[in-house]
Amino acid sequence: MSIVNMKELLEKADKSDYGIGAFSIANMEMIMGVIRAAEELKSPIILQIAEVRLKHSPLNLIGPVMVEAAKKAKVPVAVHLDHGITLDTIKEALDLGFTSVMYDGSHSPLEENIEITNEVIQLAKKYGAAVEAEIGRVGGSEDGSKDIEMLTTSVKDAKRFYEGTKVDALAIAIGNAHGVYKEEPVLQFERLKEIDNEVPIPLVLHGGSGISAEDFRKCIKNGIKKINVATATFNNVVKGVSVLFKEEDSVEYFKYHSKVIESAYENAKKHIEIFGSNNKA
Repeated sequence: MSIVNMKELLEKADKSDYGIGAFSIANMEMIMGVIRAAEELKSPIILQIAEVRLKHSPLNLIGPVMVEAAKKAKVPVAVHLDHGITLDTIKEALDLGFTSVMYDGSHSPLEENIEITNEVIQLAKKYGAAVEAEIGRVGGSEDGSKDIEMLTTSVKDAKRFYEGTKVDALAIAIGNAHGVYKEEPVLQFERLKEIDNEVPIPLVLHGGSGISAEDFRKCIKNGIKKINVATATFNNVVKGVSVLFKEEDSVEYFKYHSKVIESAYENAKKHIEIFGSNNKA
């Protein structure tokens, strides 16, 4: 197994009732933990980082680590730029060897989103990479800096967008939100079914942290094949490290290092089992 194209993973999942976890990472330890879980459960996964997170984890440093980890993994791993904002960053990720990129034009008018997405698709083709896009607006924000109002994806817009781009995967808004949910999420499954009936490509669920196992499985059954997990991983790492420092008066650095890996591993393992991708490598 080795680094693979995201489209390959999603097309396989689309023929079956399982989803692929797209795990956002921030450092080497998280990468190690997520891949450990994937290898143990024999699951394909996606390693990803969003452009807004690059101020903390510069792409020229974290990108090569992600790519090298994927190449050496014992299971299929796609390396993905999440929520790409600028063409320069998207090109940098592709130059580093990322196998898929997302252009997030969800805040632009539909036709402008289609136009720029097509530019990204043409660029990605030169690298043999897949492209994800977004229609509608997922609530919250990727880095928690804004409380963006959710705008449910319309069936008409989703169909028009697909017909205008033939993009590889499409993120939609059906009541999901980035970050920590302020109340229990209420997903619009009927809208999801309608979009799935009109758009013949794998759909993507952003804001996966906090959704119930039952709702995850219902989403997967109705066309969602890529599921983003970020906040749950970051929170589990903080929780694990906090417990470690409470239990011990003095913590040696490499014990802390191991706890970060373990916490990322635990969260990835939990979600892989929910998504049903174990033993699908």
